Amino acid sequence: MALSNTSTHYGGVTKTFHWLTALLILTLIPLGIYANWLPYDTSEELARKAWLFSLHKTLGVTVFFVALARIVWALRQPKPTLLHPDRKLESLAAETVHWLLYGSLLLVPLSGWIHHAATDGFAPIWWPLGQNLPFVPKSETLASTAAGLHIVFERVLAGSILLHIAGALKHHIIDKDATLLRMLPGRPAITAPLTPHHVAMPLISALVIWAGALGIGNALGLYEKHTVAVAAAELEAVQSEWAVQEGDIAITVKQLGSDVTGSFADWTAAITFDDSVTEGPAGTVDVTIAIGSLTLGSVTGQALGADYFNADAFPTARYTAELIRSPEGDRAEGTLTIKDQSVPVSFAFDLQIADGEATVTAETTLDRRNYGIGESQTDESSVGFSVGVTISLTAAQGG
Repeated sequence: MALSNTSTHYGGVTKTFHWLTALLILTLIPLGIYANWLPYDTSEELARKAWLFSLHKTLGVTVFFVALARIVWALRQPKPTLLHPDRKLESLAAETVHWLLYGSLLLVPLSGWIHHAATDGFAPIWWPLGQNLPFVPKSETLASTAAGLHIVFERVLAGSILLHIAGALKHHIIDKDATLLRMLPGRPAITAPLTPHHVAMPLISALVIWAGALGIGNALGLYEKHTVAVAAAELEAVQSEWAVQEGDIAITVKQLGSDVTGSFADWTAAITFDDSVTEGPAGTVDVTIAIGSLTLGSVTGQALGADYFNADAFPTARYTAELIRSPEGDRAEGTLTIKDQSVPVSFAFDLQIADGEATVTAETTLDRRNYGIGESQTDESSVGFSVGVTISLTAAQGG
């Protein structure tokens, strides 16, 4: 069997690309549906779900590169003639579907890949080149848009595949011609005239279909930032000797061996502090955090759920502490309450004060089990027990 195409037949390389792509796609679609359907309430369930999603993503990246190579090869090869050039509407439909297939084979995995790169957490791609993409920042807005595009393009791909299969069966069973046979091993007899393929109209038709699909996706709100069905508590303003101007409370968890970092968007801090004290108690801090304001990559919904922070039942967390100064370094010594568990927490912090403005940075590590978070996840390889906390803030005196 010749490797290259001719004006009437497909070559071995094209046929290999065709059936390899078909095998990958017909594996990926049901795999993604099944993985999405699976629960993740226990360590074992989470590990199984993540493994299947990693397989789905890895095969998706494979499809992208196979499709790219297939397109490059097709551009360098003659395209076999239409068998029924006199059936203009049928030929237009067939070539439009081919454009939809080629485009979707790139757009579906690429949109999924961008979604993966734009967010943190859950099911890494199995390859040694990292999980990020050039020019793709970590952004929940971008991740949500890419996820919506992935859904739209996947639907276009699925519809195109069904039409493609239906057309091939129609040619083979009803027309009894060599359309399907040309993509199977061998060289069936072809008597059709050498008719050039039309490019402009099928491509325009495909672009119109994509535009319509994108419009439907927009009307359905598929590109909007995903909101978790937990309302963040509305925190009351607090009186503070030192008013926080800006700051961040971030957490880092390890899921399936990878770090997932997020932060709380809404919190208040009432701070008293006497800079003239050089040793001993110098002030206090009372921090209230709206748990529902947490963003934690692709696992935000899971983190706010009943087995983790249970934000519906426990909308806030609170840390109260005394600020202690000493020659060895400054420390906060107090109690952190999450859910209904209060645990002593002390940590060192770095304090710099200049012109009535204080800059504070601190890091500490908590054990999620002390607060009844993720009790069903008993295997640390699924969800780590340690949670890193990073605090940074700038406060002005006299707030």
